[in-house]
Amino acid sequence: MTGTPSSDPLPPGNTAGPSNLPAGAALPPPGPLDGRLLLHVSMSRLWQVQDHIDAGSGGLVLCGDGAVNKAGKLRKEDFTAPLLVDPEVYTSHVATPEAPFPRTEDEGLSFGDPQFDDPLRVSVNRQRAAGVTAVITPTGYIQAEDADSLLAAARQVEALGDSSLIFAVPFDVGWLQEEDSVRQLIGALNLTQGPKALMLGGQMDPLGRFPQAVGNLRRVLASVPGAALMRTDLAVFGALAHGASFGSYGTTASLRHIVPPGQPTQSTKAIMRAPHVLFPELMGFFLGSKIAKAFAAADSPRCNCRVCDGDGLDRFTSMLGEHQRQAAAHNIETMGTWLHAVMAAPPGNERQTRWHGLCRGAVEHYPVLNASIDQKGAFKPDAQLKRWAALVPDTVPASRAAPAGQRTR
Repeated sequence: MTGTPSSDPLPPGNTAGPSNLPAGAALPPPGPLDGRLLLHVSMSRLWQVQDHIDAGSGGLVLCGDGAVNKAGKLRKEDFTAPLLVDPEVYTSHVATPEAPFPRTEDEGLSFGDPQFDDPLRVSVNRQRAAGVTAVITPTGYIQAEDADSLLAAARQVEALGDSSLIFAVPFDVGWLQEEDSVRQLIGALNLTQGPKALMLGGQMDPLGRFPQAVGNLRRVLASVPGAALMRTDLAVFGALAHGASFGSYGTTASLRHIVPPGQPTQSTKAIMRAPHVLFPELMGFFLGSKIAKAFAAADSPRCNCRVCDGDGLDRFTSMLGEHQRQAAAHNIETMGTWLHAVMAAPPGNERQTRWHGLCRGAVEHYPVLNASIDQKGAFKPDAQLKRWAALVPDTVPASRAAPAGQRTR
């Protein structure tokens, strides 16, 4: 693990969670993003998803070159759904205690004026001028155990006194490995009163790196009022089930986690000849070409979402524009169904149990599906999905706790 332990002790974490606020304290009123599933999308992929946003439960998080200008244009075009801009400073700059909000090359020259010299204020002002629903801080990447940088960022945000500001916390998943790190993370996040957007850093599937990551993420969400999970994968539904105020789902693999600055991107090295397609019963992404090949001698897996309307999932076999657009629309519709299923349950154990049931059912369906096409191991569940399936709310009987081989209680 990298980084340095804090030289300035952090306050203890609020392990009781947001439901146990101090006596007489009131929960903050619902914000414009509460309960929503936003789509985290780059400028190059916006054309695939823009027409499929549910203004009642969704929204957009734009990132990449030109994101601020595009946000302003969308507002002028009467785009009414929630709209955010992610500065993405964390993809190229590491936070330090001296500069938790690093200066970037596109911020122009210094004029000796705090409004122009402070990267945080500059970014805030630019985003607000574009008409965003809420502003996201331009936080640098917070390396594992670098509590000094985390604390410096939290104090600067709190000093602004703006409870509508979203404090972006792009942190290495190593923070979720050790007990002391988790407590420090919770303590620092609770220094700020406004919403906090957790973003996980690490190669491939950060939450699949070690067994305790999912459980410790759940603990952080339960202990930090206003916490959200952004730029992520299926974990966003688990986060919403466990108390996150809102979340954002990456439309591409690169927007479902953060590759630490300076590290080469690790990948499966598969050549992209077809779009990634969400297989609803498996709760996993697979290349459309893989699905087509696996079902070449079997009945096509049908999807009843509004986009597919009974058509097969094996039809997304190329990177042609229409295949990409249809696959993206199918993915959005499927996620909308899951969002409704999870959020329709009352918050707390019932909502968590609903999410656990979805994950458990998906994990158990893998061998059934593989057997139906007579291809053992053709489709394999991700480590993270298996961990969500094994992470059981206390109210679920032990006999139904997790799939065989996954029980943890």
